[in-house]
Amino acid sequence: MRDTWRVAIGSAAVGLAVALSAVTVAGPWDSGQRTAERVRAADRDRHSGEEHTGSRPGAAPGAAAVLTALGTGRGGGPDTAGPDDPAAPAPAPAPARLAAVLDPLLERDVLGTVRTAAVVDVATGRQLYGSEADRAVTPASTIKIATAAAALSAAGPEHRIATRVVWDAAERRIVLVGGGDPTLTGAQLRKLAEATARELAERGAERSGQDARGGREIALAYDTSLYTGPVRHPIGVNDNIAPVVPLMVDEGRLDDSTAGPAPRSADPAGDAARAFAGRLRELGVLGGDAARPVAAGRAPANAEELAAHRSATLAELAERMLTHSDNDIAEALARLTAVERGEPASFAGAGRAVRAQLAELGLRPAGSRFADGSGLDRDDRISAGLLARLLALAAEPGRPGLRPALTGLPVAGFNGTLGGRYDGAGTRGGAGLVRAKTGTLTGVNTLAGTVVDADGRLLAFAFLASGTTDRQGAHTALDRLAAALTACGCR
Repeated sequence: MRDTWRVAIGSAAVGLAVALSAVTVAGPWDSGQRTAERVRAADRDRHSGEEHTGSRPGAAPGAAAVLTALGTGRGGGPDTAGPDDPAAPAPAPAPARLAAVLDPLLERDVLGTVRTAAVVDVATGRQLYGSEADRAVTPASTIKIATAAAALSAAGPEHRIATRVVWDAAERRIVLVGGGDPTLTGAQLRKLAEATARELAERGAERSGQDARGGREIALAYDTSLYTGPVRHPIGVNDNIAPVVPLMVDEGRLDDSTAGPAPRSADPAGDAARAFAGRLRELGVLGGDAARPVAAGRAPANAEELAAHRSATLAELAERMLTHSDNDIAEALARLTAVERGEPASFAGAGRAVRAQLAELGLRPAGSRFADGSGLDRDDRISAGLLARLLALAAEPGRPGLRPALTGLPVAGFNGTLGGRYDGAGTRGGAGLVRAKTGTLTGVNTLAGTVVDADGRLLAFAFLASGTTDRQGAHTALDRLAAALTACGCR
């Protein structure tokens, strides 16, 4: 009965993840690392949580109500209620007792040559356990937690990314303007073309491929000027990420997949523009044959908008990024943060913007490096302490806009790549109580999330390991660390 209650409050504490976003999660890959695992995760939840263009899922419960129910409401002052008081908060673990439980597990050789860890009490923000907690190391995909928090705080959870169509009067042409939405689908692009045709008809352009106002054939260009710098991620051509451009359809996938690794277009922006042009020709808006090239160009700043498609809310995109471990969304959200902060929307500009945004949230990103938003870059650096503090911050009642950084985390034993974990000796007790973002590169294994302990206290944790040689063994060792927290009253 007690375990059932803990599973229930564990789900409530982070916003009923299964109901909100039962989608897959996987860590980043380099040179094919974990491709099989990501395929497996994608297949497991192929039809869940993939469409984010309709009505928004129900909002996550407010942290105040959730944490009060757990007896961990942050900001409510010291724990003063007596032990027999039904309103008494769950007690926090004692640091020394917590260390006695975690130290032996962290010292296992399978966790490689560098192991860092932090556990933070969500109710108070106090670090209860640390092992080189301030050492910045390669985080792999757990860096997506920072990417999510930065974007959510910079742009707001209700923000939507627009893909626009404008009229360039000087050049007598339509311009398709990429806004940085990698989730735009082929069906949505076709609808955008149809809306463009209707608007042109209403404005007097005959549906014969001619501009009624100028008598010239209407042309089409596409604008990708929002992003600057290198298009290719430093990892190079890889099935886990498309070229990073602000205009693409279905993340540049060349198959019918919606998650996991897939062959990617070498020119996703050009492909999107050509598909858009094809539909406009079908509608009689553009003349010429299908082989006619579509030129890249820049839309005038004062161009009239003809039509626009707007993405799912940023809250939904952040959840999808975390649960799918979606690298394309991650890079888009990092660049969104750059745009909001007035930085160039490039790898370097996004890195500066994410770092500055975390500092503005009151965190101390000293030593951190955000070389990308996805965690694919081995030059990324972040500390376990910063990740754990960030997760605790996202649970604060006064910061509801950060909540998707928690509600997007997979649930151990239930969904995503954690769906096939936490089913063995030493980890089974964490099923339903651990919610965490995984991270994997060759030689790097990480886990960061939240857990409800044996007394019902909500804790944030981060365990980062480098120099590993046994991927599966490292995963199990990390899972044992998180599961140990669920069993620990540690008082």
